[in-house]
Amino acid sequence: MAIKNVGVIGCGLMGGGIVQVSAQAGFRVLFVEANDELVKRGLGRLREILEGLAARGKISAEAKDETLGRIAGTTRLEDLKASDLVVEAMTENQALKNETFGKLDRICPPESILATNTSSCNVTAMAAATKRPGRVLGLHFFNPVPLMKLVEVVRTILTDDATVRTATEWVAAVGKTPVQAKDSTAFIVNRLLVPYLLDAIRVYEQGLASLEDIDAAMKLGCGYPMGPFTLLDLVGLDTTMYVAEVMFEEFREARYAPPPLLKRMVMAGHLGRKTGRGFYTHGG
Repeated sequence: MAIKNVGVIGCGLMGGGIVQVSAQAGFRVLFVEANDELVKRGLGRLREILEGLAARGKISAEAKDETLGRIAGTTRLEDLKASDLVVEAMTENQALKNETFGKLDRICPPESILATNTSSCNVTAMAAATKRPGRVLGLHFFNPVPLMKLVEVVRTILTDDATVRTATEWVAAVGKTPVQAKDSTAFIVNRLLVPYLLDAIRVYEQGLASLEDIDAAMKLGCGYPMGPFTLLDLVGLDTTMYVAEVMFEEFREARYAPPPLLKRMVMAGHLGRKTGRGFYTHGG
């Protein structure tokens, strides 16, 4: 099937980015938010971003207007009934996602593809909540969506080949590079990244080196664009701890267990850039 109309559930940081790249690629996009105020805020943020791109000469004024003309918002899940592809980008809550996929299954035509942007929840459980498990998969974008090129295309043991093929083609059409992964907790990137970040915290806890020196060592010694503590503050310490806890629950391996320092920093509200303080102090 050819994807023309895209639905996105959620227009926050990730959902808004998916809306933006989809509309810029020529797809008509309808996003769903919880209330009218969030719909208005999402549309305003997208307009602001696209106007900024136009002002910097990244896109033309005509392209900005055309992109905005392809975007609409609603508070009704039922309005997604004409979507060829729906990408769910809600909070990481397995029960809520399962319930939402059950509703989408009743709303959308049988041929529609239902996808989740989850980074840690069980995609198979979402598929099992529908009567079209072969048409369900994960499309894991990375933050910030407009800049990050990777999308993990996650197939469950129920996903059919045609769905994977169509979704992969769509990912390429919105300017991203797809990689294939199976539905196993944390997929490729987080399965490798999270233990590295947790080990960096343990090394710091043990007094081996300062934050600054650990960051500098990984940047200059391994060629990473940023050190682990700079990345932790960017991602969010609470997000990292949540993903680590999900991974530990799944695999029961010590390397996935959140270190004591990470737990205490989250308890203290030191979550990184979003709160102004994490391993480093940010802003003011």
